Amino acid sequence: MNNAHVGNLILILSAVAWAIAQVLKAFVVLIQKRKFDFHYILSSGGMPSSHSAFVCACASATGQIYGYTSPLFSLAAVMAIVVMYDASNVRRAAGEQAKILNYMMEHWAEMRPAIFGKELKELLGHTPLQVFMGAILGIVIGIAGVSITGGRAG
Repeated sequence: MNNAHVGNLILILSAVAWAIAQVLKAFVVLIQKRKFDFHYILSSGGMPSSHSAFVCACASATGQIYGYTSPLFSLAAVMAIVVMYDASNVRRAAGEQAKILNYMMEHWAEMRPAIFGKELKELLGHTPLQVFMGAILGIVIGIAGVSITGGRAG
């Protein structure tokens, strides 16, 4: 098997999982708010986690191709765990802080300092459910993509 093709397949499946997760976010918002908002297709945060889908597609495709006991799968799995931990903890906490700061800026009684000119992005991280759903999406795409293509990108 040509390693260049395999590497491309893993990257392609990861990108496909990311793209599907991003489009699904817009549809989840459409269902929840009854309004289509294109900006969710390119934004971070929300259901499902595109970060989790991306890294889990990479890890699962790597495991399918090289074996789940291979060093390559171990590296991909470790990276996936770090990214998902960051998405559900560190970035989520930063989003909560942004929410509080935005509230403070909205209710600033007197003249607001110049640093409060731009609203902070609150939707940075994910809930554990969002991370889990993104992980499931990525794993399914990684395994199914390798099975469907026979492990070849082109």
